[in-house]
Amino acid sequence: MVAPRSGSEGVIDHTHDPAVGCWVPGASEHADFPLQNLPLGVFSMGSNNAGIAVAIGDWIVNLSAIAVQFPEALQTALGMKTLNALFALPGGSRRDLRHRLFSLLTDHAHKSLVEPHLYRQSDVQMQLPFQIGDYTDFYAGIHHAKNIGKLFRPDNPLLPNYKHVPIAYHGRASSIQVSGAQVIRPQGQCKPPEADLPVFVSCERLDYELEMGVWIAGESDLGKPVSIADAADRIGGLCLLNDWSARDIQAWEYQPLGPFLSKSFLTTISPWVVTSEALAPFRIAQPLRSSGDPVPLPYLWDDEDQETGAFAITLEAEISTAAMRKAGLPLHRLSSGPLSNMYWTAAQMVTHHASNGCNLRTGDLLGTGTISGEQRESYGSLMELSEGGFQAIELPSGEKRCFLEDGDELSFRAVAACDGFRSIGFGPCKGRVESSR
Repeated sequence: MVAPRSGSEGVIDHTHDPAVGCWVPGASEHADFPLQNLPLGVFSMGSNNAGIAVAIGDWIVNLSAIAVQFPEALQTALGMKTLNALFALPGGSRRDLRHRLFSLLTDHAHKSLVEPHLYRQSDVQMQLPFQIGDYTDFYAGIHHAKNIGKLFRPDNPLLPNYKHVPIAYHGRASSIQVSGAQVIRPQGQCKPPEADLPVFVSCERLDYELEMGVWIAGESDLGKPVSIADAADRIGGLCLLNDWSARDIQAWEYQPLGPFLSKSFLTTISPWVVTSEALAPFRIAQPLRSSGDPVPLPYLWDDEDQETGAFAITLEAEISTAAMRKAGLPLHRLSSGPLSNMYWTAAQMVTHHASNGCNLRTGDLLGTGTISGEQRESYGSLMELSEGGFQAIELPSGEKRCFLEDGDELSFRAVAACDGFRSIGFGPCKGRVESSR
C-alpha cells in the first residue's frame, strides 16, 4: 500500500499503488493507460455528440453517461462537451473524481454499472479536450536553444536574456488539432539565399518539434499575477505536443517579431490529459543550473518548486515514410530524451506568463518548447539532427531526410516512470504530411 504524502507536487495515495489491478480486460498490463493513470479526454461516436471520458487500457468509460455516480459538485461539469468546467473546479474536486473512478474500476460490485458505458478506443473519435482560448509556446529546452543558436551564432549560441527570463511567443489556438489530423504542407513567403526577392511557394524545410503541453486549470483575474508558490495549482495536466515548423518561412519572417505563419498552420496534441494528480509520483528535482548561471529573480524562485518542479518523463519521436510502410518496416526512432532537459519548470513558465497581470484561463495551453538533450540521439527536431539541412539522416529504407517529405508520418510517445510506481503514458501524438492544396 502506498502511504499518502502531499505538497505542491500533489498527493501520492492509494490510487498510485502499483499492486492494485482493474476488472477492465487488459488494463493492468497496458503500457499507457493502466489504472494508475486515468487520463481525461473528450470523445464522440459517429454523429453522436461529444462527451467526457477516461481512458483505461484499450477502452474508454463515458463519464458523461454515469455523471450521477460522482459527487454533486462534479455532475454538471461531467455533463459538458469539454473539460473546461471540470478543470475550473478546485483541485480537490478532480481528486474526488479520481478516487471515485478508482473505486468503480477496481470493485467488481460496480462492474454492471460501468460496463454498459465502456467502449473500445478504436471505436470512438477523440476531440480537443478543451475549448482552447489561448496558446503560448515557450523556449524552455536549453539544449535545443543552444543547438539552434550554434547554427547562426557559433561563438555565442544563447542570447543574453535566455538564462534570466522564460522566452515564449503567442501561438494560434485555432489551428491546434488532436493526434491524427492532416498535416497540409504550408505555403508562404521564402527568400532563397541566392534570390534578390522573396517568392510565395510551398515549404521545403518542414520540421517537427518534440514538446510537452501544459494545460491551465482555474482562472486568474486580469491584473493579478500568479505567485510561484501557487503556480503548481494552476497546472491541470500534461499532453504531448508537436509544434510543426516551416523553417524556410520562419527564416524570412521571424525578424524582428518572431514566428508567425511558419508556426500557426498546425499544432498537434495528444488527446488525453494526464492529470497532475496522476503525475504526483513522477515529480523530481529540477536539474541544478551550471556554475556561473544567474540566479532567477525572486518572483521566479521557490525552493519547493526546485525540489519537485520537474517530471520523470521520457519523450520519443519516430518516423515512418511511405516507402517504409510499403516495405513493412517498423517506425524508426529519431530522438529520445528526458523532459528534465527543460531549463525552466512548468511552474516558472506559468508564473512568468502571469507576472505582468495577464489573466490565465482554464483550458489555455502552454508548450514547453522543443525538448532536446546534449547528445545527437536526443535532439528534438530535424533542424538539429540535420545540422540545418547540411547532414542528411539515413533511414532503414535507404532514404535520406534533412526535412520532412510528403507521406512522412511523425509519431510522438512519452512515458512517466519512477521506481516503486506503475509507469504511465500519454497516448498517441501523430501526423502525416500531405502536399499543399
